[in-house]
Amino acid sequence: MHLYFEERNVVPKEEKSKILIAHGFHKEVTIQDFPLRGNTVYLHVKRRRWLDKNSKELVQRDWNLVAQGTRMTNEFAAFLKEISQY
Repeated sequence: MHLYFEERNVVPKEEKSKILIAHGFHKEVTIQDFPLRGNTVYLHVKRRRWLDKNSKELVQRDWNLVAQGTRMTNEFAAFLKEISQY
């Protein structure tokens, strides 16, 4: 089973003071997850990047800000929790 995720175009909270423009995605990362009903599960994740309009510096979400022992942000965990209800 292959699940594809693209990071939403929501500016990171820690960068709200800057004027950022969506500037595409990083290369897709594939993560093998726990099997689901005996099927191998792969998560394909595309991380977004933004361009600071003033300094022309590339900005990205700091994915090190995750719950310790997990590999996902709180927002990503909430998203997965939300879609599992359908």
